[in-house]
Amino acid sequence: MPLLSRRLWATPASGSVVAQEKFGRLEQVGEGVWALISTPLGGDYTTVSNGGIIAGRQGVLVIEGLQTPAGARWLASRARELTGRWPTHVVLSHYHGDHVNGIAGYAGQGALAVHATTATRALILQKNLPADAERTAALADIVELSPTTPTRLDLGGRMVTLVPRLGHTASDVTVELADPSVVFGGDLVWNAMFPNFVDASPLALAASVKALRGTASTRYVPGHGPLATDSDLTRYIAMLGEVESAARRAMSAGVMPAEAAKTFTLPASAGEWTLFSPAFYQRAFEAWRRELQPRG
Repeated sequence: MPLLSRRLWATPASGSVVAQEKFGRLEQVGEGVWALISTPLGGDYTTVSNGGIIAGRQGVLVIEGLQTPAGARWLASRARELTGRWPTHVVLSHYHGDHVNGIAGYAGQGALAVHATTATRALILQKNLPADAERTAALADIVELSPTTPTRLDLGGRMVTLVPRLGHTASDVTVELADPSVVFGGDLVWNAMFPNFVDASPLALAASVKALRGTASTRYVPGHGPLATDSDLTRYIAMLGEVESAARRAMSAGVMPAEAAKTFTLPASAGEWTLFSPAFYQRAFEAWRRELQPRG
């Protein structure tokens, strides 16, 4: 792992670490708000994606179904330790397996409302194969979110806004709080980790990232990587711009994505961005080619 990325993962952006495992840590980022920061680069894939907990007087929301049921049970157990109750709500930011495949781990401890867009549920069942009976059962009574209009969820003295967005997939949702100002960005936001463009629409991605920006004091929980500040988001937006510029140059020169990826490097000014897979650069160029090539 590059030195800068190692330092960023090792140092919480704010708050205190209240639980630590090989696969991740739980950081408090405000009163009744915690961020799960997963650390899968060590080889433990119990959770993989980031997530979180938001507590109100009447309800406890967890964010993401995570990679495995064991990961979801761990997060739910920490929620009960910290708030006195098992989660009452879960929000899925999109359909990718590392964000949803463990959702059955929340079951069995009382009523649980699963909030996601209709597209998310359909794509989970269609693409996350082989099918899993417990996962399918957990999605049976999903609370469908509007694909166009934000949904306000009252947890009792704490209002959470679930905002439908596009860019990483066709089914993105961000979870946003006003006080404290915290945005759970799902995979629309990455920090110190180069994003996965596998299902991305790059123009929509860039627009969504800019639209979710809060204030100078806002904390961002990315889908992957350490907690992010406003300056980290600025760096992320600039990095996305570098990828766009390189992809447009490759298209103009007739260079195919696989070849463009082989020679692509980010400038030193963009900072260090760790790759989950060497294929991620090629995926980015492929996504831009889908976006830019003439249709007809």
